[in-house]
Amino acid sequence: MSKEDLITLLEPVVDGLGFELVDVEFQSGGIGVLRVYIDKAGGIGLEDCAEASQQISALLDVEDPIPGSFTLEVSSPGLDRRLRTIEHFERYVGQRVKVQTKMPVSGRKRFTGELAGIEDGEICLDVDGQKHRVQLADIHSARLVPELDS
Repeated sequence: MSKEDLITLLEPVVDGLGFELVDVEFQSGGIGVLRVYIDKAGGIGLEDCAEASQQISALLDVEDPIPGSFTLEVSSPGLDRRLRTIEHFERYVGQRVKVQTKMPVSGRKRFTGELAGIEDGEICLDVDGQKHRVQLADIHSARLVPELDS
């Protein structure tokens, strides 16, 4: 089952609990690990993760989308949260992000800079004073870069 299929399967359950499904990842090998990242306004607590874990586990038991044994982990997205949807990018305009593209854009695949905006389905990045535009479909991964106070 693809990542997109897992998101499609899990999103209604997570939404129904009042949470946002930020992302999922599956690591195979031996006993696999399915990580589900959730969030809500004000942040996610341990009780939220436990509640989501119960509901997601019940759904996975019924649907059985992943062959073999695996461990389910449900957690908050953390300070370096992933950005997956156009809504994620819109929410964090003005923040520092790290983006890796599937193929080179402007001769490079890695960008770290300010998320300047969203225009016509492209994210606009300001990297050291240079503007770059990247199609959402061309992004392999994107994360916030936490700005920690010293």
